[in-house]
Amino acid sequence: MLLQFVYSAQDFVTDVLQRSENCPPPSKFDALIRDGWTDRMDRGLFRYHLGDLETRILPGPNGYIAQLNVQRGIERRKPQEILSIQQEFNPSQFNFNEINGDEIICETMKDTAGVKDLLNGQLPQPCKMVVLINVSPLEFGHCLFVPDPSLCLPQILTRTAVQVGIESVLLSSNPGFRVGFNSLGAFASVNHLHLHGYYLDHELKIESNLVKPLIPEKNFFRLQGFPVGFLFFTKSEEVDTVARTICDVTDFLVGENIAHNLFLTRGCPPSCQMQSAKERRLRKGVRIAIWPRIACFGAKEESAFNVALCELAGHLPFKNKKDFNSTTEKEVISIVQRYLLPDDEFQRLEEQLVEHLLTL
Repeated sequence: MLLQFVYSAQDFVTDVLQRSENCPPPSKFDALIRDGWTDRMDRGLFRYHLGDLETRILPGPNGYIAQLNVQRGIERRKPQEILSIQQEFNPSQFNFNEINGDEIICETMKDTAGVKDLLNGQLPQPCKMVVLINVSPLEFGHCLFVPDPSLCLPQILTRTAVQVGIESVLLSSNPGFRVGFNSLGAFASVNHLHLHGYYLDHELKIESNLVKPLIPEKNFFRLQGFPVGFLFFTKSEEVDTVARTICDVTDFLVGENIAHNLFLTRGCPPSCQMQSAKERRLRKGVRIAIWPRIACFGAKEESAFNVALCELAGHLPFKNKKDFNSTTEKEVISIVQRYLLPDDEFQRLEEQLVEHLLTL
């Protein structure tokens, strides 16, 4: 029988710090994911055994987290051929309705009893989110969040998927739990709507990067520094509203055939000026980074790493020992830069998005 995890806003963990001396106990959500994932690893349901990954911090101001994961490069399922950012779901290709049922950890559902939809005053429809192991994991706890697989949704974000992604981060007491999304054309390997979730117990620069305000009243900012992108920030009481606005942005990008990656992580409140060490440790909310990027179709692969959600956030899973040992921050920046929009295109897109969001 499928294990169900029903949660409410009372289950959100709001008091989280980065680099806390007193590590908080796992939340109910963490215990469910970690125990379920470990059980499947012990039962041999993954394509390879994932032990402690060799990790190093690349010298330089960006603090890139490099990890060696040779088996993922060898054993991972061959990505599907993607030809369009708006490609329709194809039932004849691999999808998550075909998996071994033992790969499913649980089904999560938010308890919406007594909660009214702010937009139309009606009770929101509960969303069933199936959580299953990623059989080719890149880190501990690597799982996939699939909204009701039977709906056969293509890999295009929905408001519900965004909201559940944010809420999953809030359900964890661990500041290292991350969630991400690759659009079609941005190294999504399966055209069936899913988000990634995993634990990375290293701080990423994106958690505290300075920002430029774009529409502060909509929690919409521009990330300062490299790589250039957009940022939303939300606390637990604003998730529904912010998720709608994020989806307004991603819908716009899909409509313009612009590939994109998202990364969701605990982060400190956005600021355009240097914060104190104490302020930089705060993780009471969630930062959602969106990187519009050059679309990549076909079987293009870098020798060192692909540029997708975790690489843009500063987490670099390497496929071979040589690149892991020798790649420098300068070389990483050079590789990532090839996939980013040129400055003039990004600036034009920023102006269009600001105008678009202000009319909604």
